[in-house]
Amino acid sequence: MSDDADGIKAKGEEALGELAQALLENPLFSQAVGRALGAGEKAMQAQKNALGAIDVASAGDVDRLTRRIRSLSDRVEELEDAVDELSRRLAAERTASQ
Repeated sequence: MSDDADGIKAKGEEALGELAQALLENPLFSQAVGRALGAGEKAMQAQKNALGAIDVASAGDVDRLTRRIRSLSDRVEELEDAVDELSRRLAAERTASQ
């Protein structure tokens, strides 16, 4: 970049930094941000309650169920492997005893 562009960029970054600092120090702005975050949390809770009232699973519920199904699937696979191994042993013993 040219020196002029670098200077303009630096001044712009400085101005943005000062603006952000001024906003963060402004109590009205801080209160507004706090209220907005609180409203977002309340809206999320209301949505969760509404979905629960009509018996629709939340994304968290679906995630937990998915993890549980994967865990059960892994356990079933382990059991299948164990049954296969027992079947092989039993077949080998039958062959050896004949």
